Amino acid sequence: MNLIVAVDNNWAIGNKNKLLNSIPEDMKFFRTTTTNKVVIMGRKTLESFPNGLPLKKRVNIVISANPDYHVKDAIVVPSVDAAMAEAKKYNTEDIYVIGGESIYRQMLPYCDVAHVTRMDYCYEADTWFPNLDADEEWMVVAESEERTYFDLEYRFVLYARKSSREKMQGYIESHCME
Repeated sequence: MNLIVAVDNNWAIGNKNKLLNSIPEDMKFFRTTTTNKVVIMGRKTLESFPNGLPLKKRVNIVISANPDYHVKDAIVVPSVDAAMAEAKKYNTEDIYVIGGESIYRQMLPYCDVAHVTRMDYCYEADTWFPNLDADEEWMVVAESEERTYFDLEYRFVLYARKSSREKMQGYIESHCME
């Protein structure tokens, strides 16, 4: 299973239920990587999308503890365990965890690959992603050249869980970064 996230220098991911920055190339990368795939997210992440609607051309699995929460064109489940049970219907390589903070933290143990857009800036934030550089279970396996969006420098970094590095080799090679 994969996850995809954009972080700043402090591994912050958001503030007031909004992304820290909207980099067109990162948005395109997210779109092309997750289209026709399965995305798993929390309720707040879904509600942060335009009109609070699920992402098109994807299977949207939304985790919400509220039993009365329903969303057209999304599969709403009450827990991470229920999301994992639902995810078993799909190829694990086609599943992407997309946030927010609580969902990332709970789903991280199930993920083998992390697509991380690293922004070289420190934003005001209220939500964070676990620092994979400080986690001995994870390693950088590919990294793009530095890019810029106006005055913001960023890069795409592919992390893999060390225990799955060998079985992930083909996947990593096919997702190599420029």
